[in-house]
Order: sequence, then C-alpha cells, then structure tokens
Amino acid sequence: MLVILLFFFTHWFLSLFFHSFFLHRFASHKMYEISKNWERIFYVSTWLVQGSSFLVPRAYGVMHRMHHTYSDTEKDPHSPHFFKDVYQMMRSTILIFRSFLTGKNLPEPQFTADYLPVWDKLDKLGHNSFTRFLFMVAYTSVYVAFAPNYWWFLLLPIHFLMGPIQGAIVNWCGHKYGYSNYDNGDHSKNTSPWGVLLMGELFQNNHHFDKEDANFAKRWYEFDLTYQVMRGFNAIGIIKLINHHPPVVIDKVPLAA
Repeated sequence: MLVILLFFFTHWFLSLFFHSFFLHRFASHKMYEISKNWERIFYVSTWLVQGSSFLVPRAYGVMHRMHHTYSDTEKDPHSPHFFKDVYQMMRSTILIFRSFLTGKNLPEPQFTADYLPVWDKLDKLGHNSFTRFLFMVAYTSVYVAFAPNYWWFLLLPIHFLMGPIQGAIVNWCGHKYGYSNYDNGDHSKNTSPWGVLLMGELFQNNHHFDKEDANFAKRWYEFDLTYQVMRGFNAIGIIKLINHHPPVVIDKVPLAA
C-alpha cells in the first residue's frame, strides 16, 4: 500500500509542478529565461511525468493565452460558465487542443507572436497513441505488483489522465469557487487552502490580475510553492526570472465570492 501511495502522490505533484512551471509559466507566459539545454531538460521532464496525458507545450501555450484574452466569455476555450459540467468543458477543450495540433483550426496570430517552445520529434512521440498506451501499461504494472487489492486500481484513470484532470480542477474551480482580491472583469477566484495544495495554480484571481507576475500569492495566507521553487532555480542560475514582484500586502476585504 505504501508503494502505491508514494507512486500516486509522486506522480501527482511532479505532474502538477511541470504543468505549472513549464507549460503554464514558461510556455504560456515566458515568466523566466532559460538556456536551450535546460529548456530541453524540462521539456523531456514534462513529457516523462505527464506520460500518457502529455500536453504538447505549444498547443497548451496558445490555449492558455486565449483563456486570458477571452476570460469567461464565449471565446474562452475553457470557461466553466458556458458548460453544464466539467466533463463538457474538458471535452470542448480537448477538441480545440487537437484542432491546433492537426492544423484544422489555426489560432489567431496574436497567440503565436511570442515565443512558444517547440520540439517536433518529442511532440510527435509524446502525442502518439502507442506511446501513451505504453505509459498506461507501466502505471498498471506498478499496481499489479504492489496494490494490496483491486480497489486501488480505481486510481489508475487519474494516472492515465493526470494532466487534463489537473487542468480541469484549476479551470473549473478557479473560476467558480472562492474569493477575489481584485475585480478583473471575469469570474476568476482564489481558493485556499487548495491554492496551496495545487502549488499556486488555484490563485486564479491573483494571476488574472497580473498574468506576467511569477508569484501567484498576494496575501499572507496564500503560498505559491511553484514560485518558491522558481526562486531557488533563479538563485542557482538555472533560470532567470523576468518579472517577479515582491510580496504584495492587500489590506482591503476580499470582494464577495
């Protein structure tokens, strides 16, 4: 049982970290500069930890930029306010994501004008159905070897769809539940303590207020773990943070949820 728990939570938090650190804060927003070698290392790491649910960085970056520009409008690719449930929202998101990869639907030029990380060979390998299947076999093998009973196999679908599940939680909950520090003209919310457990990703209201700020936490009880790791990487020279503001003390009472 211990092996399964360690495997599940290690997979969860590593996937979440690279989702936030590489796909979100680099591919989408370019919050830090990095050498090409380190970019490739983090690119491969993102693929390995997301595995069967690997999200191609260039498509992710385009969709996320659209999300900010059209936040909670009909042109937002994943606003929860235009779908009856999270399944319908993510189904629509996946269809848009795939249309960008196949070239069936080309994004507006404004969303590709800034740098997007592209590694064609790895993107093709990671987005390949057989490659995804091999990762699923590997996850299942761990459970066959170490699960104390078959009830634990109910966790496997989370492993299989880790990246989209984490994205669904952030986009659904981050625009429906919680409190607001800022009036951004959309429905973005902050959710504590889940914002802490989601490594800063559920401080959506803060992030939508200043999408270029690497630190998503603004109040004393908000803690952005991904940003703290980024500060460490910056200190030892792996990355160079471009826009990291000092902590902001907000005195006013949060807006009504």
